[in-house]
Amino acid sequence: MSDPERKSLQAGSFGAAADVYERARPTYPDAAIGWLLPPGARRVLDLGAGTGKLTRGLAARGLDVTAVEPSDGMREQLARVLPGVTVLDGQAERIPVGAGTADVVLVAQAWHWVDPPRAVPEVARVLGPGGRLGLVWNVRDSRVDWVARLSEIIHGRGYEDYSDDVSGNPAVGPPFGPLHRHEVEWSQLTTPDELIDLVSSRSYIITMAPGERAGRLSQVRELLASHPAIDGAAEFPLPYVTRCYRADLPA
Repeated sequence: MSDPERKSLQAGSFGAAADVYERARPTYPDAAIGWLLPPGARRVLDLGAGTGKLTRGLAARGLDVTAVEPSDGMREQLARVLPGVTVLDGQAERIPVGAGTADVVLVAQAWHWVDPPRAVPEVARVLGPGGRLGLVWNVRDSRVDWVARLSEIIHGRGYEDYSDDVSGNPAVGPPFGPLHRHEVEWSQLTTPDELIDLVSSRSYIITMAPGERAGRLSQVRELLASHPAIDGAAEFPLPYVTRCYRADLPA
């Protein structure tokens, strides 16, 4: 299978595991959301919204949020969790809203799946003058030893992590201005079962053959039972670095 074929397969895999994704994936720290939002922004488009992990933080601020998500399964989960939010079928290269209808477009954990040459002008179209594009990723902090080992288990050999690659240097460019970066370090209390779900929600794991997936999850259970930092713990902090980027259109 070619790299583009593998990427396409993984990008379309989340709907089948939407319930696990909703249970396992972290939300986003309020400090990151605050940095991404421009002053006075009211109309927010959450692009590639998934099950609403970022959407709920935006809705909690009383903003007018529209969520756009291509996966049926993910949209169903989002509508269940946030019944008051408008949820539309669409993607970054085909956003189903009119021109100039958003003050800010935010993309959480999803820009690595898009085609920037097609997505950038489409995002610019739905923003008004001076509008903002914000990108955000929750990245496990592999400076912590047991987290580094977890990443080795998840990735295996020869794995191309689209998320880590793009979140380190995302492509945006004109008509947007300079891309500014900010990071927020934080942690989320996690149980052993939640960690298994988190690993199970990764596209690389979802698309594995059943036997290989079971073997990979068995290695995670072995890590949980053997690493001194988490061995026997009913709950433990999982550290993250939230990478944030923002770029504005000319006013």
